[in-house]
Amino acid sequence: MEKKPQFLTREGIKKFEEELDLLTKVRMEDVKIKLQEARAQGDLSENAEYEAAREEQAEVYARIQELQYILKNAVIIEVDENSDVVRMGATVTYSEIESGKEFEFKIVGTAEANPFEGKISNDSPIAKALEGKRAGERATVTTPKGMVDVTINAVN
Repeated sequence: MEKKPQFLTREGIKKFEEELDLLTKVRMEDVKIKLQEARAQGDLSENAEYEAAREEQAEVYARIQELQYILKNAVIIEVDENSDVVRMGATVTYSEIESGKEFEFKIVGTAEANPFEGKISNDSPIAKALEGKRAGERATVTTPKGMVDVTINAVN
């Protein structure tokens, strides 16, 4: 597997470390108990509880491996508070020129992106279109609905 840098904020690293800690200490112990209880019921060939516990174990283990990979390959996004340029780690406020709707988001790495928390990936079309620009500048963004012209209102 090719090692790919995982760009994370310090907040993102902490969040992933906490999740990894929870999974390795609590969830794996819960799964272990479920497996023991299911085994105690006897025949495993038709034991739905055993199969469910095995599936849960596989899911937890896969997430643990994913988190370990992300953290091992983490590159911390250094935020320059004095910069007014759109870049990874920046919080950007922009308006769609046609509709006037205003949006705000923080540009983070792919692993940390969560639009519901106002965090978008540096690989997203909006981040790529705005990268390197400053407040007051315009950009055209390719969206599923077509091309949208935007004005950058603020970069923090």
